[in-house]
Amino acid sequence: MNKSKFNRYILILLLFLFPARLFSKYLTEDIFKFSRALGYISSYYVDSVDSKQLVEDALINILKDLDPHSVYIPADEVKEMNEPLEGNFEGIGIQFNILSDTIYVISPISGGPSEKVGIRAGDRIVEIDGENVAVIKITTKGVRDRLLGEKGTKVNVGVKRKGVDEIIYFTIIRDKIPIYSVDAAYLVDDEIAYIKINRFAMTTVDEFLEKTKVLKEQGAKSIILDLRGNGGGYLDKAIDLADQFLENGQMIVYTKGLQSPRSESRATGTGVCKNEKVLILIDEGSASASEIVSGAIQDWDRGIIVGRRSFGKGLVQKPMFLPDGSMMRLTVARYYTPTGRLIQKPYEDGKEEYEKELYNRYQHGEFLNKDSINLPDSLKYKTLNNKRIVYGGGGIMPDVFVPLDTTSVTDLYSKVIRQGVLNSFVLKYIDENRRKLKSNYPNFEVYNSKFVVTDKILKELWEYSKENKIESNDEEFENSKNDFRIIVKALIARDLWDMSEYFQIVNIRDKGYNKALEIIRNWDYYHEQVLNAQ
Repeated sequence: MNKSKFNRYILILLLFLFPARLFSKYLTEDIFKFSRALGYISSYYVDSVDSKQLVEDALINILKDLDPHSVYIPADEVKEMNEPLEGNFEGIGIQFNILSDTIYVISPISGGPSEKVGIRAGDRIVEIDGENVAVIKITTKGVRDRLLGEKGTKVNVGVKRKGVDEIIYFTIIRDKIPIYSVDAAYLVDDEIAYIKINRFAMTTVDEFLEKTKVLKEQGAKSIILDLRGNGGGYLDKAIDLADQFLENGQMIVYTKGLQSPRSESRATGTGVCKNEKVLILIDEGSASASEIVSGAIQDWDRGIIVGRRSFGKGLVQKPMFLPDGSMMRLTVARYYTPTGRLIQKPYEDGKEEYEKELYNRYQHGEFLNKDSINLPDSLKYKTLNNKRIVYGGGGIMPDVFVPLDTTSVTDLYSKVIRQGVLNSFVLKYIDENRRKLKSNYPNFEVYNSKFVVTDKILKELWEYSKENKIESNDEEFENSKNDFRIIVKALIARDLWDMSEYFQIVNIRDKGYNKALEIIRNWDYYHEQVLNAQ
């Protein structure tokens, strides 16, 4: 790239970085200095340089030094990054895994193009557009690269199916495939609903309303809203969800920044859950949009927050596109709960220390004991209705603390899951027993009450683990048996039905979930002890 062309490139970049209304104010000597330095490098440096990469590296480092959440995203990653939040992608619509170096269909997505042409759970995809994809050490990315594509385009797949000797060929027309953000929604008993949301995407509130309508028709009068591990997403969707629980005019959140004047978001009074008891589960993985919902519910004394202190992300990012299709997610404001609490945790010590903050919490004992959290009086705030004490300064502090459960999970259990051995074993078991499982357990209710993970199944799992070089001893396996029984049963249910069924099983031994049930079932007592505490 010659000098004049490179300088024009830099000028265009600067124009996009600085909108016209700000250009005269911020176009200073420093900006021209940056442009001139890059021009000198391009023209005089001793070796050839990749000018485009220099600019990308500069952007990455500039944003890195601003705050932990302002980031640069290359053009080829923008679409992939947005897919989980936009609520859909374009492809053939299957859930898959790679088992024994073969693409194994866990299930076709209901109503998707693969289901329409007859792809079944348990099928193995061995050819894609005439290319052999079996036993070639294909990766998940390799599968996605071959099967994702624009809506309306065709892909031909060859499938091996149990009981059929020859390869079966399908022509699949790609379409938009929904990505759901509500993992689970079910009735715990006649009156208590459980809803788990994994992110705040474009479709989240629509999914929530659809599930809530059904659950209320079935008799739900209380809602456990599980936001543990929910790292956030779209700010407006968090506002819309909080709106379902609050009264007209009640503030949900406000934002402000140096170049962003204060902006308030208030409830509309049209929410569908204003009369239901609500309890929200949070943990150290609950961030951003999850904290907006939790903070609003807590500040208005509308419900009870249960779990551990949330992550502490209170910065608002705005997407800003650059000429080549790349993007900056630039922090433009901070958000505050209705009482004025800033939820963003400190980041003045740099990105490295910021990223270690959760580890430091663990080291200090915060995950196990609430008394290890020391917050100064300057971070005290009072809720808007009952004037009880809540805290700012980094995350949402729960009303009822639930310690991290470290008692039952052995190193062996963690290794078997972490190294993918458990998932592979369950896929193999289902592949060999699918017909019998479907016949013996025609619905989840029958399965949940009658299916037992026997000692024979556990012995097969243990042998399979040893074959996959999991080192342990028989005593440790014995200590893990109850955990393995639950997770194996849950994973089989997820394959045969969906995530709701998975959570109905694993939640049985979940400390936070069981504490939530205890509170909901003794609501008057906890309401007095928590929400009316002064």
